[in-house]
Amino acid sequence: MVSTDDTKAQFAASRSNTAGTSTGVELMDSTEMKAIADDNKAEADEEIILKIPALTPIYWCEKMTATTFGETFADWFTQTLGFGYTYTSIVIFAFFFVTLGVQLKVTTYWPVIFWLVMASSSVAGTCFSDFIDRTLQLGYPVGMSILLSILLFIMGCWKMTGEHMSVEGAMTRKAEAFYWATILVSNTLGTALGDFLADSLELGFAMTAGIIGGLLLVCAGLAYFTKLSHVVLFWIAFVLTRPFGATFGDLLTKGTEKGGLDLGTLPASMVIFALFVVYFAIEMYMRYKARQVKEAKKVDSESEEGDVESSAPQPHHHIETEGDFMP
Repeated sequence: MVSTDDTKAQFAASRSNTAGTSTGVELMDSTEMKAIADDNKAEADEEIILKIPALTPIYWCEKMTATTFGETFADWFTQTLGFGYTYTSIVIFAFFFVTLGVQLKVTTYWPVIFWLVMASSSVAGTCFSDFIDRTLQLGYPVGMSILLSILLFIMGCWKMTGEHMSVEGAMTRKAEAFYWATILVSNTLGTALGDFLADSLELGFAMTAGIIGGLLLVCAGLAYFTKLSHVVLFWIAFVLTRPFGATFGDLLTKGTEKGGLDLGTLPASMVIFALFVVYFAIEMYMRYKARQVKEAKKVDSESEEGDVESSAPQPHHHIETEGDFMP
């Protein structure tokens, strides 16, 4: 994971190099270069913020449980409670934009806020996908085509802005806005894809979940053992986690006559949420241990600097006395 300080330093250094090598401008001395670097560092501090977690295995476990929870919890609202797709979509989208506003406002990575936005985007994606297919009756192929076009348009605009399409660590606020827009559409597209495979192609929930799980393992292998773009692989995997969560959620909640386990939407949601809490607690523990290690290294470094200073030879001040003039 790229740290915020490293990203800011690269940002400042690149701008300093540009300033010192511009055509028609005399080379600046070290003092001027340092002043420009300091200014650029301050600008980077304002623009670049650490908001996205590292892509660890725990991240993907949290992501898949969050998306599965989104599927079952949305079905509880729309089907079990009978609120329907239109009103549920309005309420969930309102909640999503409130949580997103908080996420965009904070200046560092807050795990609770981040995963609250991720879960609400998953629920919103499920509701909107079902709204397109069942309320508007456009069907899965048409719905997926529309959503895929929107997704490619957002990512194209993101690319054209010149913002780095980072998927972890530090990014600007503009890039983060594109990041969450892409996530929302990806979750919606993934829901439609899962329903299309399981229902329209009649592959069933278990087989669809197995196929998508295999594709996710392929993406993981390509990320670890090849030099393919990690950004591209991330978004492919991100889209695939949604149909995996959707079909696995349906496997838990649908009736046995449809190939499900008939656990019910609310009980399944509570079980999945409890599993997410376990993964979240592991992330918190890992962050706590990493912070302890960082503080311990800082203390050791300061101690070593103190030892070096204390062991350095001290200047000897010779004080002349009356005896010094005696032969």
